[in-house]
Amino acid sequence: MAAHLGAHICFEDETGQGLRPPKGRTWALRGARPVVRVLGRGSGRGNVAGVACFRPGGRPRLFYRLHVYHGRKGEPKSFAWKGDRDLIVAVHQQLGTALMWCWDNVNVHLDRRLVAFAVEHATWLTLVQVPAYAPELNPAEGVWSLMKRAIANFVADLRGLVRIVKRKLKKIQFRPDLLDGCLAETGLVIEHSISTSST
Repeated sequence: MAAHLGAHICFEDETGQGLRPPKGRTWALRGARPVVRVLGRGSGRGNVAGVACFRPGGRPRLFYRLHVYHGRKGEPKSFAWKGDRDLIVAVHQQLGTALMWCWDNVNVHLDRRLVAFAVEHATWLTLVQVPAYAPELNPAEGVWSLMKRAIANFVADLRGLVRIVKRKLKKIQFRPDLLDGCLAETGLVIEHSISTSST
């Protein structure tokens, strides 16, 4: 269907990172347990909605939006439906093609306002629900793995966290081979459809 429409297949997912960094390998003297000191204090959190876009014969692309939660009273902790809508619109404007938007069925993705938005823009947007509990089918999961390697054992404060996340995602945006690797890890293959004609 995507090849017929000339559409990009877009795999969207969200992740979050608090101020306690993920553990990773580090250097230490032989026989000595490495100790990596980080602040890890505060209630701040960085949430990222990212989408890996693929098109047969084209260069893969990565887009993302960042939501920073400072821990203040009344502040939204994560993305609302408008954030997802704005990401879809921004990707469509950048790529200039129809989109087959694949994501999981978390509550915000099932919001009636997002469904109505998709119906209103059905000429260029098709929403596809991926199976529940199947992160292995989403190339965006590989992007998060690459991103979190960059912040292993190291988060100073919320500002530092945001800076590291932006820097790493920007590097991935300029490495289409990494995005191809994330797709290959899922076992999915994006290829041109083969048309047959009868004589």
